[in-house]
Amino acid sequence: MLDARPSGIWHRGRKLLTSLIHRLPSQCAVCHTWPAERVCPDCRARFAPALARCRTCASVVHGGVAQCGACLLHPPPLDACLAAVDYGYPWAQLLAQFKFQGDAGWAGALAALMRGIPGAHTALQQADWVLPVPLAPARLRQRGYNQALLLARHLGAGRVHPQLLLRTREAEAQSQLTRAQRLRNLRGAFVLDPLAAPQLAGRRVLLVDDVMTTGATLHAAAAPLRNAGAAQVSAIVLARTPA
Repeated sequence: MLDARPSGIWHRGRKLLTSLIHRLPSQCAVCHTWPAERVCPDCRARFAPALARCRTCASVVHGGVAQCGACLLHPPPLDACLAAVDYGYPWAQLLAQFKFQGDAGWAGALAALMRGIPGAHTALQQADWVLPVPLAPARLRQRGYNQALLLARHLGAGRVHPQLLLRTREAEAQSQLTRAQRLRNLRGAFVLDPLAAPQLAGRRVLLVDDVMTTGATLHAAAAPLRNAGAAQVSAIVLARTPA
């Protein structure tokens, strides 16, 4: 039966408009080639090369090693961490459009880059739960959407659980803090929905976020998952800030 309510009509109209917009030719956001995808194949090849990365923190490594020295000295709480690109030009600007300028349409193009990371297909296939790193309630109201959740929905299909991992508060500004200070700043910022937490025991969890800087946020988010008995906690991000 046709839903004649104004809200139903509005939602169907918005969905149709979005579908049509995605089929229209557009410029590449980097080189402005037209017509092109949001980021054309040439720019993806130039600015998103496959790099050897530490398997647990996604920092670029050399010499064929699997882990960087920092992770060998201080093993992180992540079993694996994958990143598509280094955080820099042009990705910093494109992520700013995605996060701060209301352009949620970037989610599909950025998630496609993440799916292309070596090992991403296996990580996504093996994950029982794909969990976006949550925003604090005030930040979510301000932005209108959680960019990590939009990415997770493109990556994890029916295994995304946006309300299992919760953020209780926004940490203080972290840009000038060391990693140790960031970890203290984030202590207790993430909790689990107590009703859903039992579903984590023995499960494999893949955390999703847009940017990894020092790893403090992902490590803080992994703590309650480990405490609930998750058998494996890994992460996938679009961009990794160079060490």
